[in-house]
Amino acid sequence: MRIDVDGNALEVSPEPGQVLRTLLREHGVTAVKKGCDAGDCGACSVLVDGVPVHSCITPAHRLDGATVTTAAGLGTPEAPHPVQRAFADAAAFQCGFCTAGMVVTASTFGPEDVADHHRRLKGNLCRCTGYRSIEDALAGATNTTCADAGAAVGRSVAAPAAGRIVTGREEYTLDVRRTETLLHLAVLGSPHPHARITAIDTTQAEALPGVHAVLTYRDDPGVLFSTGRHESRLDDPDDTLVLDRVLRFRGQRVAAVVADSVRIAEQACALVRVAYEVLPSVHDPDAARRPGAPLLHGDKTSAEHRIAEPERNVVAALHGETGDVEGALASAAATVDGTWTTSRVSHAALETHATRGSVDRDGRLVLRTATQVPFLVRDEIARVFRLDPARVRVVAKRVGGGFGGKQELLTEDLVTLAVLRTGRTVQYEFSRRDEFTIAPTRHPMRVRVRLGAEADGTLTAMHVDQTMDTGAYGNHGIGVMYHSVSESVAVYRCPAKRVDAESVYTNNLPSGAFRGYGLGQVVFAIESAMDELARELGIDPVELRRRNVIVPGDPLVVTDPDEETDLRWEGSYGLDQCLDLVESALARPLPEVPRMDGPVLDDSPDWAHGTGVALAAIATMPPRGHHAHTTVELTPGGRYRIGVGTAEFGNGTTTVHTQLVATALGTTPDRVDVHQSDTDAAEHDTGAFGSAGVVVAGRALYAAAQTLRDHMTARAMAIVAERTPRTADGPLGPAISVEPDGVRIGDELVGHAELLADGPLLAHGRHDGTPRSLAFAVHGARVAVHRPTGEVRVLQSVQAVDAGTVLNPEQLRGQVEGGAAQAIGSTLYEEVLLDDTGRVTTDAFRAYRVPKISDVPRTEVLFAETHDPLGPLGAKSMSEAPYNPVAPAVANAVRDAIGVRPYRLPMTRDRVWAMAVDATDAGGA
Repeated sequence: MRIDVDGNALEVSPEPGQVLRTLLREHGVTAVKKGCDAGDCGACSVLVDGVPVHSCITPAHRLDGATVTTAAGLGTPEAPHPVQRAFADAAAFQCGFCTAGMVVTASTFGPEDVADHHRRLKGNLCRCTGYRSIEDALAGATNTTCADAGAAVGRSVAAPAAGRIVTGREEYTLDVRRTETLLHLAVLGSPHPHARITAIDTTQAEALPGVHAVLTYRDDPGVLFSTGRHESRLDDPDDTLVLDRVLRFRGQRVAAVVADSVRIAEQACALVRVAYEVLPSVHDPDAARRPGAPLLHGDKTSAEHRIAEPERNVVAALHGETGDVEGALASAAATVDGTWTTSRVSHAALETHATRGSVDRDGRLVLRTATQVPFLVRDEIARVFRLDPARVRVVAKRVGGGFGGKQELLTEDLVTLAVLRTGRTVQYEFSRRDEFTIAPTRHPMRVRVRLGAEADGTLTAMHVDQTMDTGAYGNHGIGVMYHSVSESVAVYRCPAKRVDAESVYTNNLPSGAFRGYGLGQVVFAIESAMDELARELGIDPVELRRRNVIVPGDPLVVTDPDEETDLRWEGSYGLDQCLDLVESALARPLPEVPRMDGPVLDDSPDWAHGTGVALAAIATMPPRGHHAHTTVELTPGGRYRIGVGTAEFGNGTTTVHTQLVATALGTTPDRVDVHQSDTDAAEHDTGAFGSAGVVVAGRALYAAAQTLRDHMTARAMAIVAERTPRTADGPLGPAISVEPDGVRIGDELVGHAELLADGPLLAHGRHDGTPRSLAFAVHGARVAVHRPTGEVRVLQSVQAVDAGTVLNPEQLRGQVEGGAAQAIGSTLYEEVLLDDTGRVTTDAFRAYRVPKISDVPRTEVLFAETHDPLGPLGAKSMSEAPYNPVAPAVANAVRDAIGVRPYRLPMTRDRVWAMAVDATDAGGA
C-alpha cells in the first residue's frame, strides 16, 4: 500500500495487526513518539487526512492512500508552523517528549477550539510543565527573549533545542534509524511474588526461527550490584543480579529472549518452560520485620552487602534522639499525635526506559540509553561485566522525562549481556505496562509524628517514626530513608527530637528515587501535624511556623547536634520572605477559577472552602560528593564548544549552561555548542539528580569559561604586544574585553582566527559538590470540597521559592509549576495499586490518573530575593524543592474546609467523600 508521510510517498507493507506508530518509526519517521501504545497520552499524535489521531491505536492497513502529517511535516526549525513557533516562544515544553504530538493536535485548532482547549487537549498528557506554558502558547504569549552579548544570565532565554523540539526533530534515545542487524529483547517475568527456579528449559524458544539467544540465570555474570546509582556505589546495597535464580517480586526477570523482532522475542518467551518452588511472601513492611517473616535477602550480610539487618528484612535504619522527647511531650501545653500514609507514585515519564547497545569499530561497548547518570552506568556496567571502563561508552541523548526514575540501571545490564553474547546490536524498550509493573516507584511510607509545644507555640518536642516499603530490592532504600528525615526535621528548631526510621524489604515491586527523594512523604506528615498544632493552640499556621523555623546561625539538627555537615548558610536565607509572599498572596481575592468538568462551583452548602500552607527545605545538592568535570573550547568562527556530562531531560540545565558560558565569554547563547551526557564528552559527571545540574556542573562550566577568558585575553595581549611594542609609559591600553568577535585590547580587536593561529584554546573546570546550601519553598492553597461527591478543586495555588539568583525566570517558573503539578497529581489522583499478592492493578494510564490539562490549576510562582555565594552567580537549585510542600498545603486546606484531617494520600474523591460524611455525621464543618 501507499501512504504520503510529510510530503514523501512511502510504499509499505504493514504486518498483520500493525499500528501506524510502529510502521512510521520503522521507516525512520521519529517525530512520532511512544508514550503508552494505548491511546492514552497523545505523544504519538499525527494528522491523517488533516484529522488528529493517536497513531498507536490506528490500524496501519486502513490507511492506503492516506496523507499522514507529523510534527516534522508541519514545519522546520527554520520555517516552523505558527503553532510550533508559538510553543517555542512560550517555552511550552520541558523534556519535550510530548511536544510533537501536542503541536500536531493544536495545529488543527480554530478560535473556538482554543477556548475549549481543556477538552480538546484531554488526550495529550504532559508530565513536566504543569500546562500553564502550553496554555500560554495557545493564547499567543511570548515568554522567551533574546540575550545581549555577555548578558544572558537573568533573561528568559529559549532552550537551544526549542526549534528542533517543536518540529519533532530533536533526537531522543531510540530516535535512530532501524538497521538490518538490530536485534530486540523481550523479558519473561515471574508470575510469583517469591519463588526459586528449580528447572528451566529454553529448547523450544531457542528453536523458534529468528531467535538468537535465550538468557537465564545460568548466563548471569555472578556479580551483585544495585540498580540505584550514586557517586559512591557503596551508598547502595549489593542485592541484585542481572538474572537471578531467586525471584522476589512479580514481573522480575526469569529469562530474556534476543530475536529479530519484538514479536518473535515475545513469542519465544511464551515457549520457555519454567518450574518454580513457590516461597512464602510478605507485602507489608510491618509484617516483614516480625520474627518468622519470609526473608528476602537472608543469604546476604550487613558487612559485605551493606544491608542493615537482613535477618529482619531491614535494609537501613536510623534511631537517634537529642534531648528528652518523652519528658517534653509530657510537660507540653499542647500535643499532636498522628500517623500519615503516602502511596506509591509512578514517575510516568512519557519516554519509557530504553537502551540500544552495540560494539563500535574500536571494539568498545556503546550503550545509547535513557539515563540521568551516564557515567555511573558506565562504571557499574564495567564492574559487573568485568570490563575496562575505557572500553565502555554510554551516551544519553535528550531524555523524555526522569524525575529520579532514570537514576536507575534497569535496561543497560540486560542489553550488555545480550550484546556480549551475540556480538550484535540489541535494543530493549520498556512498555508502558513495564513502567507500572517493574520500574521502581516512589517509596510508600507510614509516618507517625508527635509534636509538643508551649502555649506560645514554641516547639518543645518532635518525634518522627517512619517506616518505608523499599520493595524487593534496596535500590535507593538507604539514601531515601536518611534523606526523608533530614531537612524535613532540621527545618524546625526544637530542643528535643527523636527519629526512628526503617527501610524494609517486601515482596512488592522495588521503590526508587523520586522527585524530593523521600522528603515529600515526611514533609506531608510533619506539616500536617504543624497545622493541627496551630489549631490546638489557636495560633495562625503561618505565624506558628515563623516562630519555629531555623534562621541563620541556627544549627541544622536532626538528632545529633554535633553531627558534622557541609550544609552552610553563607548569608543566603529566604524562608522568611517565602512565608511573607505566600501569606500576602492568600490574602488577595481569589483569582478567576476556570470552568471544569463536574459539579458547578457555586455558593451552595454543598461546597466547603478552606486554606492551607506548608513549607519545606532541601539541600541544593546531594551529600558525600557530587562531581563535575567540564571543558570549554574556542572553535573557528567565534563559537564555543562545551563538554559536560550532565543529561538534559527537562531540567533545563542545557539552557542555563549556555547562559553561564555566554555571560562569562561576552557572547550570546546561540554561539555556544553543547556536547553533553556522553562519557566521551567530559572526564566525569556524577549525573543529573538531586537538582545538581546547575549548581555543580554549572559552577564547573562557569569556572572553565572564566579560565578560557583568561587564556584568550593573555594570548590577545601577546599578539597586540608583538604588533605594538610596549613602551615605558605602561600598559598598551586602558581596557580589555572579550566580545562576540574576539578580544578587544584598547582600540584593537584580535579576532578569533588570529587567537587560534597559535593553537587550540581550551580550558577545564570542576566542582566537587561541597559545601552545600539550603533552598526553601512555601506553598499555599485554597480549595473547594464538594461534599456530595468528595471532589477537591484547587482554587488557588501559590508557591514562593528561595532559588537564589534567578538565572532564567521563565525556565525556573516552569520547574516550580511542573513540580507543583506533579505533586497535585500525587496528592489528589495518583496511586500505584497492588493486590495482596503484590500484583500491580494500575498498569496503564487509563487506570492510573496522570493529571490532564483540565486537572491542574495555574500555580502562581513568587521568587524570594537572595544571593547564594555557593551557587553559580548566586543561584540555587530548584528542580526538586517545589514538589515537597504541596501535598500538606492542600491537605491542610481540605482540613480547613471540612473539619476532618486527611491522613492518607492520595485524597481521592471516595476518601474525601467518606471524610466529609463523617464530619457531617459528627456535626462538624
